[in-house]
Amino acid sequence: QVQLVESGGGLVQAGGSLRLSCAASGRTFSSYAMGWFRQAPGKEREFVGSINWSGGRTNYADSVKGRFTISKNNAKNTVYLQMNSLKPEDTAVYYCAGKLIATPNWDHWGQGTQVTASS
Repeated sequence: QVQLVESGGGLVQAGGSLRLSCAASGRTFSSYAMGWFRQAPGKEREFVGSINWSGGRTNYADSVKGRFTISKNNAKNTVYLQMNSLKPEDTAVYYCAGKLIATPNWDHWGQGTQVTASS
């Protein structure tokens, strides 16, 4: 059974940085894409970015391009979201998700971690 556990959220001043981690377990992930999503109060969950476990191809939402970077550590089965130049509008619960690259639906989700960027 796939398990995704996020960590690293917290409170930071606008302009600061945070790094989120997503520890994945339960299977081999070579055919998977891992994604980061976020949901702010009163808003729908939105895509932040993703990385293919094999090859490392990344994709980002326009709102975070140039500020956020997704990376992975194969030996630790962990995916990271480095967030720089944080803005108050980045405040949200951030979720890690996983899916087979060939499928459209994100099937596996973590519990979420709160990120707050104060002005």
